[in-house]
Amino acid sequence: MKQTTKNILGIGAIVLLSSGVAGLTTYKLLQSNKAATETSFNEMFKQNPNVKLAAFDAVNAQPIDLTQAAENSLHAVVHIRSTQEAKTRTVQQAPDIFDFFFGDGRGQQRQVQSQPRVGFGSGVIISKDGYIVTNNHVIEGADEISVKLNDNREFKGRVIGTDPSTDLALVKIEGDDFPTIPVGDSEALKVGEWVLAVGNPFNLNSTVTAGIVSAKARSLGVYNGGIESFIQTDAAINQGNSGGALVNAKGELVGINSVLSSPTGAYAGYGFAIPTSIMTKVIADLKQYGTVQRALLGIRGGSIGSSLMDDQQPIDKSGTTLADKAKELGVVEGVWVSEIVENGSASGADIKVDDVIIGLDNKKVSNMADLQEAIAKHRPGDKVKVKLIRNKKEKTVEVTLKNEQGTTKIVKDAGMEILGAAFKELPDDLKKQLNLGYGLQVTGVSSGKMSDAGVRKGFIILKANDQPMRKVSDLEEVMKAAVKSPNQVLFLTGVFPSGKRGYFAVDLTQE
Repeated sequence: MKQTTKNILGIGAIVLLSSGVAGLTTYKLLQSNKAATETSFNEMFKQNPNVKLAAFDAVNAQPIDLTQAAENSLHAVVHIRSTQEAKTRTVQQAPDIFDFFFGDGRGQQRQVQSQPRVGFGSGVIISKDGYIVTNNHVIEGADEISVKLNDNREFKGRVIGTDPSTDLALVKIEGDDFPTIPVGDSEALKVGEWVLAVGNPFNLNSTVTAGIVSAKARSLGVYNGGIESFIQTDAAINQGNSGGALVNAKGELVGINSVLSSPTGAYAGYGFAIPTSIMTKVIADLKQYGTVQRALLGIRGGSIGSSLMDDQQPIDKSGTTLADKAKELGVVEGVWVSEIVENGSASGADIKVDDVIIGLDNKKVSNMADLQEAIAKHRPGDKVKVKLIRNKKEKTVEVTLKNEQGTTKIVKDAGMEILGAAFKELPDDLKKQLNLGYGLQVTGVSSGKMSDAGVRKGFIILKANDQPMRKVSDLEEVMKAAVKSPNQVLFLTGVFPSGKRGYFAVDLTQE
């Protein structure tokens, strides 16, 4: 057996890549709190010849057996197959010369049918009655969800709720006594601690990779303004690992693997997981309310000292950088408050522009990701203590958290059914008759928000909250955003088949 030498930097865990057959792997330990020599490693392996995957705790000079954590986790990590059916849509072709001279100059319309789309990912069973956590992007837009367990049993999955802001989703399969992973405390994780990534990369079922926690509270900007406070790990994560488990040495779930950072699209050294500190509250809300009860601090700002690139970005027209601002305020880390959101949580408390937030409820806040993670555990109506620096002095402020609507009320999950109406894409003959390029026609109205606003059957919606309405899904997206807004109103503009213009304000508030 060929010997391999591996240099281990720092104190903590190391990988044992023994194949379980004769032969020893030699390791060179560069730092340790306790004397550990190659001889002691060899003696340890001789005493444990059956160990195939292990780590070494240099602080306590004890081997950590990861095989039990891996075995227990495999049974609770599932393979998810999401299918999106073929859909037909209308596209506008550019006008040709004939149409330009003899037609209406707008070109011809034609029907295009998309191909069925199939996606694959992973999920984690968190309760014996079949609740599964996965990523929103794994099941987004799916018409059918198939869940396959490690023992090859297959089930139909039903979406309970999704949260694009954190890229989390809750799926349910019917049954009982399913294997689960105990949920651990991601906040207790330490950089350098040993973790396992469990999932189904490249459709290879039941795959385990190992690594360490490389960093915490990472923000990558991949969720377009969503909540990001990733655990960074060098355990190999590839396509198909999304929604799988990040597990500590005790076999506890500490994160949901979600993002691969790579210039090639394949594993290049680092993966990122959503910590259970965020997951636990989001999933509890989805299960209880169908939507997340999200609390917001109501500020805008930037992280000080967390990124060399960010520190050099200008923050105003004068060219002042975030690093310059930090020197002016006398701080080296924290969240600089550049703006107070009107009617938000901070506007009702003693938080001001140019304050630097350094803590929340006894938790240190070094950057925006830390702050987002701390706030994500709370619901509207909760009171939190915010530690900040103002005029180079520390100050603690109590804040009552509010939601996106600027209230502390429970936000209900609002589906299209609250509108009390049916819709269809505008047929081609009506488009031609009214000289319209798009629109949604109301095909029926019953009791509901549309009826209350005076909308009648036949009305053609051209825009909702200034967004063009081409498909029913366009209206659904705008409505969901409006429900979470402070006004909770859907402004509709359109025409009736007679050509008469119509304007309606649909009140979306719910008791």
